[in-house]
Amino acid sequence: MRAGLVAIATVLLAGIVGAPPPTAADPRDFYAGKQITIVVAAGAGGGYDLQARLTAHHLGKHIPGNPTFLVQNMPGAGGLYAANHIANSAPKDGTAIALLQRGALVARLINPSGARFAIGDLNWIGSLNAETGVVLSWHMSAHKTTGDLFDKELIVGGIAGADQETTARLLNALIGTRFKVVNGYNTTAQIALAIERSEVLGIVDWSWSSVKAVRPNWLRDHQVNVLLQVGLEREGELAGVPSALDFITAEADRKVMELQFAQKTAARPLTAPPGVPAERVAILRSAFATMARDPEFRADAERSGIEISPVSAEAVERVVRLIASAPPEIAERYARTVSPPR
Repeated sequence: MRAGLVAIATVLLAGIVGAPPPTAADPRDFYAGKQITIVVAAGAGGGYDLQARLTAHHLGKHIPGNPTFLVQNMPGAGGLYAANHIANSAPKDGTAIALLQRGALVARLINPSGARFAIGDLNWIGSLNAETGVVLSWHMSAHKTTGDLFDKELIVGGIAGADQETTARLLNALIGTRFKVVNGYNTTAQIALAIERSEVLGIVDWSWSSVKAVRPNWLRDHQVNVLLQVGLEREGELAGVPSALDFITAEADRKVMELQFAQKTAARPLTAPPGVPAERVAILRSAFATMARDPEFRADAERSGIEISPVSAEAVERVVRLIASAPPEIAERYARTVSPPR
């Protein structure tokens, strides 16, 4: 009996030793049968929402396993609700990504208690656009030229903590414009409706691409005056419109303004939460880069009137490092300038 047991054990051990080691699951198989949620840091109907839905329609076919997509709008607090959610509450397995407002890149400088994330900890996938913002006045306003912005008050709609408010404060402080910001709106679509109702008479720092996509009739029918462009680079279509940087005279002021405008290089940033496995981040980044070159994606964007100029994950990370390494005196002055008075 003992000899028989020893023989059996020997056979079993030989089988274990001789068996090939189990193979690790191929990370490319993870997304098969999965659904990815895109959290959008803006309400329905605006430029961010349109770009998120365009992405949801195309990104999955470039991810192994072809996952489906769900768009979840999460406006509020100038985009902080969505940014805090993706950083702290969303699944960290690669099934949740976010299209954040670019203000998330500087949110911790302005609102360190409200921004519960560090931009260097997020897994940046890319950006759907590099953009230039514009200052618009409604055709019923007395503001017809750029010079009018310095001579008389313009009442503009704002979103607390977002570019529409912070850039207005920055321009007032650094170049002497006279914007009066009326907050209480959650989306640029709401501000646009308020402008059409003459509740406010303009908007500061609305993305040029969004204006063309969401309110093309404003431009076609000459219902707005384009008075100023805001960004590090000039927009070719706005050759006759001055840049806010044209009015800067002090180098320290320029550095503060450039900190705000650097975000526009990564104007529509896509990110995954901290802690997502590196191989899944790599899959998402590769899929984004492939989608950016996809003729069908670009044709769909053009048909929908959505302007895209995709930016790589590496370029977004360079912007992140630039902002994160801002000298303390510049960062502190920037934060004081764009924050509401207490």
